[in-house]
Amino acid sequence: METTSILVRDLAALGRMTEGASCESVLRGIAEATARGVPGCAGATAELWADGRVLLAASHSELTALIDGERELREGPSREALASGRPVVVADVMSEPRWPAYCGTAVRHGVRSVFALPIEVDDGVVVIGLYGVRASVFGQAAFTGDGSLPDLLREQVTVALANVRQFDDVLTDAAQMQEAMEGRSIIDQAKGILMSTSGCSADEAFEELRQVSQHHQVKVADLARMLVSERGRGRIGAKSGLRGGGSGDGVSQTGVRRDGEP
Repeated sequence: METTSILVRDLAALGRMTEGASCESVLRGIAEATARGVPGCAGATAELWADGRVLLAASHSELTALIDGERELREGPSREALASGRPVVVADVMSEPRWPAYCGTAVRHGVRSVFALPIEVDDGVVVIGLYGVRASVFGQAAFTGDGSLPDLLREQVTVALANVRQFDDVLTDAAQMQEAMEGRSIIDQAKGILMSTSGCSADEAFEELRQVSQHHQVKVADLARMLVSERGRGRIGAKSGLRGGGSGDGVSQTGVRRDGEP
């Protein structure tokens, strides 16, 4: 059996990140590409095991049920591949002696042959499952030697999952940077309010924000947000500051109205 150009193309495409890419979408893409591109393969699954948890994608819902059943039975080729770290081939579940309960379940789901491949990734193990509806569809020739199907899957799956994690890191960094920029903007607005109401310098305004935030154990940006909000509602008078001007129309140290105020 030879891997097809369609499989190579589809697996390589998974390594190119686009908006909305995630571990779930990559695993689903691996299962669907493998089911389409491997001759004799009627369906496929991809399980990511990490930190005692599993993320499962399947090309067909029947295979999701089969994997769930294998997990409940605690026996089967995917579990064996995960535990041993070695590929597992089942030529025909009708004559497989190792897992009788699993084999009965597989037959009920229309599966006759299975190939399970464990792939180590940065933070766990991916188990790729190939399923055939006929016996002996996964011949040994394609699964050994250089350029074999397991080599191709290991390379492409490792690259795709590494890329999606890097993509997630970039998105996280971008979100954090955006949050920091928004925080800086709101702090600048709050400083401007304090400078206009109290006649202080920019440094003195920031020091006022910092001291009050420490006293009340809130972030400077959150305190600044409350101050700007109060100003927007017209609750900060022309001569009142962050600590209040004593005339009853100021802002308390927490940036909200004093007790008893409307």
